[in-house]
Amino acid sequence: MALLRIAGGQDGLVTRAQATRIGFTRHEIDNLVTFGRWRRLARAVYLASRATAEEPSRRCLIRAALLSLGPKAHAVLGTAAELHGIAGLPRSDEIHVALPGVAAKLARAQEPGLVVHQLEHPAASIVSLGGLAATDPLTTVTEVILRVGRYPAVCVLDSALNRGLIDGDDLLAIPRLIRGRRGAVAARGYLAEADGRAQSPLETRTRLRCVDGKVPPDALQLEVRDDDGYLLGIGDLGWRGPKVIAEADGRGPHGTPEAAYADRRRQNRLVNAGWTILRFTWPDTLDPHYIPQTIRQAVAAAQRRRS
Repeated sequence: MALLRIAGGQDGLVTRAQATRIGFTRHEIDNLVTFGRWRRLARAVYLASRATAEEPSRRCLIRAALLSLGPKAHAVLGTAAELHGIAGLPRSDEIHVALPGVAAKLARAQEPGLVVHQLEHPAASIVSLGGLAATDPLTTVTEVILRVGRYPAVCVLDSALNRGLIDGDDLLAIPRLIRGRRGAVAARGYLAEADGRAQSPLETRTRLRCVDGKVPPDALQLEVRDDDGYLLGIGDLGWRGPKVIAEADGRGPHGTPEAAYADRRRQNRLVNAGWTILRFTWPDTLDPHYIPQTIRQAVAAAQRRRS
């Protein structure tokens, strides 16, 4: 059936124009929506299946927004970052989409939660992510860091670097891309603090708190080995002199029982080798003083033990 073929390639969605092309009348479409067979997700875009209590996926909602705005629409900013898997921005239900010229002005305030930006991008800067048009990683990161503060900006840069979506050459190109744009001066500073070794936004935020508190780590992803070269563990942030390690314990990689057991065994090996292990969570990064103060205390205690 033509409807199944179209919806199957669009996360279950069909546009009014597509439906009429395969034989549905406007009256039939309206009845399908009225009686709950189809669900309207955006202007003239429908989830073509019987409505259930289950909410449509985030990807489905983004696709609906893009379909509603036509072939030139593409995801930008936080929505593009989300599609690329770039972490570090606060969670938001808003969907950010770009359209060129006057089309963006006409589309604004069309749907709650849909933010339409008047932005033009060359075709080479737009990629398809499973059929969803979005700005490429470099363009996405460049536009995001012009609009957010230091902590989320550095988190986004670190995430994109860590995932291999951008590289050192891209970082060198960004100052040219942002020259003369609002936010460029601050963004250039964020570039200097980017480090792709950070494996999560929590690690980035923990590092920045240490930098701001004048106790920057001298190593990231620090490998600790015994005298025979056996790897005892890898610390997120390390201070090699006093033998202090700070671990950023996010809910993802550390949230399972298996991960907790592995963390404990690794910590026991490191402690037995003379290392002090500190563990920080996301709420700890909200206090600008807690992490650096705790690090300083641990460093001072280690130095006293050695003196």
